[in-house]
Amino acid sequence: MSSERTEIRVTGFGGQGVVMAARVIGHACAVCGDQHATMLQNIGPEARGSACSAMLAVSPTEVLYPYIRRPDIFVVMSTEGYDKYRDELKDDGILIYEKDLVKPKFKEGQKAFGVASTRIAEDLWRSLIQNIVMVGFFSAVTKIVPREALRDAVRDSVPPGTEALNLKAFDAGWTAYEEAYGNGSEA
Repeated sequence: MSSERTEIRVTGFGGQGVVMAARVIGHACAVCGDQHATMLQNIGPEARGSACSAMLAVSPTEVLYPYIRRPDIFVVMSTEGYDKYRDELKDDGILIYEKDLVKPKFKEGQKAFGVASTRIAEDLWRSLIQNIVMVGFFSAVTKIVPREALRDAVRDSVPPGTEALNLKAFDAGWTAYEEAYGNGSEA
């Protein structure tokens, strides 16, 4: 991870596990990655099915301002979230998106990586774990902390009794990245 502050926005709709995904990433950075991390969340009044987002600020030094200005990394799980926040992504930022649900308009200079996280989760028999598939994919794309640090954060954060399934989902996300982008390609 760089020596500077990294700003991350995770967005989707309520029920997709947006906040849990951000919490796992922040936990990995803070506990396992020896970084400082803060997270703020924004959930629509309807909860399930409405817009939801979480902001993470990660830094090697104490985070004094928890809000993000323009994310370095934008993780998108719904079209509504993409449409609402797409213009915030830095010109040289990284876009990670659910490719079956989001059809982004790519900007020159930005790197884009798509994954069918919902379909992968359904293949594992639990659509609810698509957020952890996305976390695994995020981990492979960004290398923000070592893979095992994020796996440990998943194990520490999910409900007891679901650890094995969630780790399988994480690994499926990592594998999806390797299969689609292992050669360094994008989009």
